[in-house]
Amino acid sequence: MPVVFRIELEEETDGRWIAEVVELPGVLAYGVTRDEAVTHVQALALRVITDRLENDEGGRELLNISFLAA
Repeated sequence: MPVVFRIELEEETDGRWIAEVVELPGVLAYGVTRDEAVTHVQALALRVITDRLENDEGGRELLNISFLAA
């Protein structure tokens, strides 16, 4: 069964966008545009997931993942 990581987006008062992966605490990133914020947070999430897999902290459920930007 695939794991879907939800990305929450919000535009800051200064016009920047912040994206956060809800299921991965602390995984958030800024971007000048909405798309840039999504790209940055996806890359960060993949780094965190990779680290977990390399340290035997991830289960088989992380073998099939996708992202859903809200």
